[in-house]
Amino acid sequence: MPHSSARILIVDDEAPARRRMRDLLDDCRDQFPLTIADEAANGVEAIEIINKGGIDIVLIDIRMPVMDGLEVARHVARMEAAPKLIFVTAFDQYAVKAFELCAIDYLLKPIRRERLLSALGRAIALKPVQAEAIAEATQSRRKHLSIHERGKIVLVPVEDVLYLKAELKYVTVRTVQKEFLLEESLTKLEEEFTGLFTRIHRNTLVSTKDVIGFEKIADGGAEADDGHVGTDKGDNGGTHWAVVIRGIPERLAVSRRQQHLVKEF
Repeated sequence: MPHSSARILIVDDEAPARRRMRDLLDDCRDQFPLTIADEAANGVEAIEIINKGGIDIVLIDIRMPVMDGLEVARHVARMEAAPKLIFVTAFDQYAVKAFELCAIDYLLKPIRRERLLSALGRAIALKPVQAEAIAEATQSRRKHLSIHERGKIVLVPVEDVLYLKAELKYVTVRTVQKEFLLEESLTKLEEEFTGLFTRIHRNTLVSTKDVIGFEKIADGGAEADDGHVGTDKGDNGGTHWAVVIRGIPERLAVSRRQQHLVKEF
């Protein structure tokens, strides 16, 4: 533990629940040295606070708007020095799932002081939950992708992503504003976001809602290995279909295997 007392973040969308947790933690101080570092009302706020550093334990509600507790766990688990998580819930089925994910512990509301003390004690000793375990058990879509840069989490809303393109061991995540590099499997992303993205090439998924048309690229429009429109003559007389995506000038090649998409769209 990097501090003389554990620095705790309380995350719950209900203010009375946060106040109740504060009171319970105050009652635990005589047996478990702690500092209440901060509070958050949803997962996005929680990650902003975690990014500042100095949080040892996160007491986090599972059901919250904007971003729920399980999605927060998936993002935080990839941090090099991830804080320990204790899930808090009023719903048994979510608590059991959290427990099966190998989370540090879970607490059922209403929370008893003795149970909270036990969870805090175990949180110090156990390893952080693994992102892959959470993903496999939740079977739910994230609302954000998380890019890890210099020990911090950068959240990219999935609805802002225009395309995902595999390159070596990374996936390029493209929004209107910029590109990010994500260390995840393109195939897993396709499975998670079925319906939101369409495969146009073996290494490229495009946002279905942001496809505004197709162009026939002439004079050497054969597909390149990276999914961009290339410069070599192809089998179709030097022409090739490419996707036109809302908001960016890039054109992404449609592989021959996926050219049925032109008619389907």
